Amino acid sequence: MFSLAFPAIDPVAIQIGPLALRWYALAYIAGLLLGWRYVIAYVGRTPHAMTRAQVDDLLFWATLGVILGGRVGYVLFYNLDYYLDHPGNILKVWQGGMAFHGGMVGVIAAVWLFARYRGLSFLAIVDAVAAAAPIGLFFGRIANFINGELFGRTTDVAWGMVFPNGGPLPRHPSQLYEAFLEGLILFVILFVLSRSDNLRSRPGVIGGTFLAGYGISRIIIEFFREPDAQLGLLAFGASMGQLLSIPMVLIGGAVAVYGLKNPPLRMKDGKAA
Repeated sequence: MFSLAFPAIDPVAIQIGPLALRWYALAYIAGLLLGWRYVIAYVGRTPHAMTRAQVDDLLFWATLGVILGGRVGYVLFYNLDYYLDHPGNILKVWQGGMAFHGGMVGVIAAVWLFARYRGLSFLAIVDAVAAAAPIGLFFGRIANFINGELFGRTTDVAWGMVFPNGGPLPRHPSQLYEAFLEGLILFVILFVLSRSDNLRSRPGVIGGTFLAGYGISRIIIEFFREPDAQLGLLAFGASMGQLLSIPMVLIGGAVAVYGLKNPPLRMKDGKAA
């Protein structure tokens, strides 16, 4: 059976003595920093959801949200039995184990607290963050590919790959599918929408589109991705990723419609109010 050779890339990008910087860590750093720069550019156009200084402050809040939420989500949704038996390992984030859906909830919670504390429009900030989110998703999935993890199901397609930890049969490089669909394509869609002054002035449209778009993308990709070994397929033959994504599609669609039905955002002192 024909298959492509998996590019064996060392998961450690930089090694300086005992200090090892992994590609996965670099992906998080790149996603946060490039996303931060993109949000600055996004809020530079009217209506201004927040100031440049507030974007800088939000980066700290969002970083906490994505790390804490991602870890808690993985523990609760994907490996609860293991961590109940080994609670001391919950804090060992460097050993892997982050869940996007948990990270998303963490970031939303962080944005809600930030907006409430600063007296800003919650949905307007959600739109700005959502527009940048696919950047982090793209780098994260590339890091998954480099690590040879979260690979796809066995396949006979010409571009199937034999992953080091995936057995002898070729598998879908589903990490690359996700980088393309959840990262690049979703970013382009949100970028096009964000160029419309009418849509930008209706908080919730872009954020809701991101939620629904990611949910749809993830549901599709999960048909090609190997289910988590400790979970397998669940209700109705669906994976955990698909079950968690269904509410995203419904909530995202509702939020986008809510935004479209509302009057355009009012401006106060040049900022969204």
